[in-house]
Amino acid sequence: MAGVLWSDTPYGLLTFVLLTLVLGGAGAWAAGRALAQTWRPMAMIALYMLFLTAGVRFLHYALYGEPLLSLQFFLVAYVWDLMVAALGYRSMRAAQMATQYSWAYERAGLNWRAKGKA
Repeated sequence: MAGVLWSDTPYGLLTFVLLTLVLGGAGAWAAGRALAQTWRPMAMIALYMLFLTAGVRFLHYALYGEPLLSLQFFLVAYVWDLMVAALGYRSMRAAQMATQYSWAYERAGLNWRAKGKA
């Protein structure tokens, strides 16, 4: 399992958590919210996260000497970024719908529903 999520460098788990989960996750959350705020379709998240994941993988390579062109590390980071960006997107879109159309919708977690319906 150690080879799938992080490399066998001395800082393996630390760099995975710091760069991929924290830094990449924060960037993905912000990108997802920005896409929703500008009313872009959710499908654009996939393209944006390719570039963000490539940047995160480059930081792993440049700062800690981890493999740059490792498909398994890229896929793990990409899936994480996709999930976090999708959550950020849905969070912002639910807030938008409840705020901008407050007469018709209310927020329901990461979604919205018509007012008066349970």
